[in-house]
Amino acid sequence: MFTSCGQKHKAETVVGDFIEAYAKDPDAIRKRDFVRFDSTKVIGDSLVKVMQTREHELFKRPIPYPVSTSGRVLYLLRMNYVYQGDTLWQTFYLDESLENVVAFK
Repeated sequence: MFTSCGQKHKAETVVGDFIEAYAKDPDAIRKRDFVRFDSTKVIGDSLVKVMQTREHELFKRPIPYPVSTSGRVLYLLRMNYVYQGDTLWQTFYLDESLENVVAFK
């Protein structure tokens, strides 16, 4: 699917807000660089639920995710960042409206 620069900017804002709201220490996640934005229909509800239930050392629990993403296009945004001197990455999945992070890995 085709994605635009405006959509990428909106996704970056939503992911940034998500990190500020749910990271245990948002200031420790430094040098955030959004490097890939795309859409996918391959990620189904079962995989989304698995990602939603995984613990991640950087994020608080529970995270109030949207109820369902069934049959919809998801957008993915990959973010490279530095945490405690290590360069790492996360992929965030957003709903079709680009208003909610529905999962991350």
